[in-house]
Amino acid sequence: MLPRFVSTQTNDRKRTSIVYVVDDDESTRVSLSGLLRSVGLRVETFGSSQEFLAFPKDDVPSCLILDVRLRDESGLAVQQELAERGLRMPILFMTGYGDIEMSVKAMKAGAVDFFPKPFRDQDMLGAVAQALTRDSERLAAEESNASLRAAYDSLTLREQQVMAFVVTGLMNKQIASEMHLSEITVKVHRGHAMRKMTARSVADLVRKAEALGIRPRETKTR
Repeated sequence: MLPRFVSTQTNDRKRTSIVYVVDDDESTRVSLSGLLRSVGLRVETFGSSQEFLAFPKDDVPSCLILDVRLRDESGLAVQQELAERGLRMPILFMTGYGDIEMSVKAMKAGAVDFFPKPFRDQDMLGAVAQALTRDSERLAAEESNASLRAAYDSLTLREQQVMAFVVTGLMNKQIASEMHLSEITVKVHRGHAMRKMTARSVADLVRKAEALGIRPRETKTR
């Protein structure tokens, strides 16, 4: 089956999932561009790594099809530079000269697939579909975490402190003892924290705290 590709609407312009192709061989760029466009994908092609790196990237699900051996620098060097820039799109490598060592290095550095030329069109389309799904999930997770972080940042310092004790599993009375507050004050802060974090239960609050990397507070009562 051909993949379902993601599209979003931004400023009244349809923005589809995008595939970047970097290869210094023009015939390969033309062939791949035609193949990917035939299934409704937006494609941007580049004859060098520097052209690609200088190109503005849209915030939509995307992946990179990258030739290992480019004239200006190796595909592995491009992979490393993308990582240093914090660009986390999935990479599919292709080469006519690939070897086992090169494949292993690419995969260890996070590449999702490695294609020796020539490759089957269906194999490439399937790999692209998986890469775009993976990137779509990454973007959704990042957006969710950003919303979660914004919610946490909206808490007062006291509410954050109470939340840290709540996710430790302490009851209001115990938290009051730890923080030298009245139990009713703790109850109010706890309620505000639960509401602002849109937590349905303590278990839900714990999951959100874990997603934010918030560690439970050390207590005197345990």
